[in-house]
Amino acid sequence: MNHDFWKTLHGWLNVAHSNDIQAKKRLLLDLHGQLSDPGLRSDIQRILRLMDRELLARAEWAMYCVMQLR
Repeated sequence: MNHDFWKTLHGWLNVAHSNDIQAKKRLLLDLHGQLSDPGLRSDIQRILRLMDRELLARAEWAMYCVMQLR
C-alpha cells in the first residue's frame, strides 16, 4: 500500500466515529482470515493496530475528561 493510502487512513481515523472504526475493524478481521498473501495480511494487521491505537487513545482521553470533572 502506498504512502497516499496510509495518509488517507490516518486522516479517516482522526475524523471517523468510533462505531465506524469498529465496524471496519470487524470487516478487516473477516478478510484477514480469508487471505493467504503474506504482504496483504501484514498490511491488514498494521491497519488493525492503527485502529486499536486510535480506539485506545479515545478511551484514555474520555477517561481523562471524566477524571477532570470529579
